[in-house]
Amino acid sequence: MAANEPTRVLLLALMAAALAGRSDGAWCICRQDLPDATLQKTLDYACGDGADCKPIQQNGACFSPDTVKAHCSYAVNSFYQRNNQNSQACVFSGTATLVTTDPSSNGCQYPASASAAGTGTPTTGTGGTTGVYSPPGMGLGPSSFNDNSGASFLPVAGVVVWMLILACCSLVALNFS
Repeated sequence: MAANEPTRVLLLALMAAALAGRSDGAWCICRQDLPDATLQKTLDYACGDGADCKPIQQNGACFSPDTVKAHCSYAVNSFYQRNNQNSQACVFSGTATLVTTDPSSNGCQYPASASAAGTGTPTTGTGGTTGVYSPPGMGLGPSSFNDNSGASFLPVAGVVVWMLILACCSLVALNFS
């Protein structure tokens, strides 16, 4: 039995690494069922605190369609990608959601990774710092958590779910011994 112990530990470590990793196949978009006034606040926050909103400005590649919903989705996705697909960077008080289908269309390419989203400073808004969560007092920001120091291992949101998955995998691994 002792000979199987290193195998179990390796299996659990590999599962944990797989669960902790981020993929380039996720996008953050605004919920289409919400009113424009609500999404405008989310759009303003994202553009003010790190999103690259130049493509949704007039004459930008993603200006059309010229709607709050379309511009909001581009902005929150840019914010999400610039924050290394940390799930907390797509909360926005419940106004945004993660999808696995690329929302790019009509010549507007949504970034699918931090490197594709570029770097730089916000184009408008409150002058926040790229990559730092700093929700405004009204709670419009991406999350209620300001600490993303653990983002390189597991996202803050869903840690309980990940732990349950790991516990189940551990039980399965123990049953194989």
